[in-house]
Amino acid sequence: MVTHKIGVSEASTMARPVQPSDLKLYSMLSEPSLSPDGRLVALSARKANMDDDLYDSDVYIAGVDGSGVRRFTNGRRDSDPRWSPDGKQLLFVSRRQFEKEDKGNSLYVIGADGGEARLIVKSKGGVEDPAWSPDAATMYYLGAVQDEPSDDVKVVKRLGLWFNGVGFTYNKRKHLFSVPAAGGEAKQLTSGEFDVAGFAVSHDGRRAAYLASTDDLKPYVVDLFVLNLTTGKADKLTNSNMELSSVAWSPDDRQLALTGDDFPAGFASHEHIWVVALDQPKLRNVDSVDRNKANSLNSDVRTKAHAPHRLVWDGDGIYFVEQDGGAARLYRMKPGRKPELVVGGDRSVEGYDVQKGKVVFVSTDSVHLPELYLKGRKEAVLSSFNKAAQAELKLAAPGGFTFKASDGETIEGWAMLPEGAPAPLPVVLYVHGGPKTSFGHAFLHEFQTFAGAGYAVVYINPRGSDGYSEKFADIRGRYGTRDFQDLLEGLDQAAKSFPQLDLSRVAIAGGSYGGFMANWAVGHTDRFKAAVSDRSISSWVSMWGTSDIGPHFTSDQIGGDPWTSEEKLLADSPLRYVPNVKTPVLLVHSMEDYRCWMVEGVQFFTALKKSGKEAELVLFPEENHDLSRVGKPKHRVTRLEHYLRWFGLHLATPGAPQGAAQPSQ
Repeated sequence: MVTHKIGVSEASTMARPVQPSDLKLYSMLSEPSLSPDGRLVALSARKANMDDDLYDSDVYIAGVDGSGVRRFTNGRRDSDPRWSPDGKQLLFVSRRQFEKEDKGNSLYVIGADGGEARLIVKSKGGVEDPAWSPDAATMYYLGAVQDEPSDDVKVVKRLGLWFNGVGFTYNKRKHLFSVPAAGGEAKQLTSGEFDVAGFAVSHDGRRAAYLASTDDLKPYVVDLFVLNLTTGKADKLTNSNMELSSVAWSPDDRQLALTGDDFPAGFASHEHIWVVALDQPKLRNVDSVDRNKANSLNSDVRTKAHAPHRLVWDGDGIYFVEQDGGAARLYRMKPGRKPELVVGGDRSVEGYDVQKGKVVFVSTDSVHLPELYLKGRKEAVLSSFNKAAQAELKLAAPGGFTFKASDGETIEGWAMLPEGAPAPLPVVLYVHGGPKTSFGHAFLHEFQTFAGAGYAVVYINPRGSDGYSEKFADIRGRYGTRDFQDLLEGLDQAAKSFPQLDLSRVAIAGGSYGGFMANWAVGHTDRFKAAVSDRSISSWVSMWGTSDIGPHFTSDQIGGDPWTSEEKLLADSPLRYVPNVKTPVLLVHSMEDYRCWMVEGVQFFTALKKSGKEAELVLFPEENHDLSRVGKPKHRVTRLEHYLRWFGLHLATPGAPQGAAQPSQ
């Protein structure tokens, strides 16, 4: 067993513990965009506005020379800037013409010297992933094409009823559009019964490579196409046997680099780097490292629900983020050669850009909020968006530990202990979602809030987690077995490493797969004094038929469907074990969660109450599966307050005030 040092972050001696409402103090940063001459960086900063219950966001520009950061727009709804190839303009996405409850956004352009922003296109269907043409005359973006219903009755004829965070999608397709940078009508470049997931325009401006899902029965299969922008003809370069997620052109436009996999371990497969030459269209896997080429670390201080996922091909090197254990680092690789570490350390690279070898990136770690950095001979921080928050808050620094599980596998975990709280400490064992995500060196307001209230937070990367080998991530058909053992063994090991922990007062909590595990745990052990099950799964039968990913995810991960594997799905469902539950359970669910639909929380709550168990159900209207990360600010605060209330009821010393942890006497 290896234990790492634990302590507190460097902060003012007047710093105070973190509270749920401190969400409003944080600036969350977009991916950076480096100007063509390498002198300036554009990015957006997003901040919770509690009064209006939304997020304010504007574009900022930073000098690479360390000259500071200045606000560049004042629309309060502006994000995701991108420099034009000539460096004379910036495009950005904005919601400044939309009401709070409206969906959709607009594409604007503004001169690099400032002035009034000019509206290019406004779309109720949304503007996603905008990009410039090489001559700066055209902009490209992804947008929704929708068949408007004649009334409010929904007539559904294909799979793809809804999608989390989007809503009903049975009458929508996502396609590639272009629009003149000088203004004018948008032109739809792709059409048909498929959805475009990503694209990249060639350096000569003649072609666009795009990724598309063409089979509604297998929406996880994504193919690569190359579109001739003059003739409109598209060529398919793959064989409908892969999952692809990002694409980039080589500098000479002769090759394409992609991230993806060909399902060697189903949905537990690692993404790798693939290259295809246009004159010999056969994909080659040029990456042999058994780690995922993505950042799947859990964090709740991002501008979007998940870390961005893209490649940059600059010069003779392909840049990508790779996760190793609890860190997400930036690498550079010449095709066929060993990757070189560009940005290392115990951190989470949240986004980056490269121009002629110059690298800028956004990064966080467990005790540092996002900031913008320059990678040089000596790393330099270019921004101070979160300097005030860092000084005001007492941030708990987690201590890491590793241990040998009972079958010999090495497991990694952390314990975040509140500073100054007298031992023994009540404990929250928190389980991540996925299951193929992970915990590690990324900032989590949620955990800092629990520590601020006096709880020790233990979090572990059990089998099924990302950041390790593909074999480690593959728990298909084995949910609730080895992964559950890892968590229980990890909790015991944490107590050995940190004797301040009080194992007589432990709550289990988690969301999505973590919610499944909380439901599973209370049906299989009574060692937990409380449980919070968030956006959970309680029945694999209902999950199969109602989730936006239900049929293929359940079949792959659990091992069948309700006809061929009925008993397997029922036996692996927490709902079956409700009669065994002794632990008080708080169920939290969003009413527009189409990933784990509301029925999952409702039926588990109903079963618990009908069985005479102690349970509560908290439902959040107009929220989806990503409430904890990008939900309305007030709802995010309220959610954490309910967690603390439940912990206080069941972990506190008898007679202590409810809603906060109290030490044993």
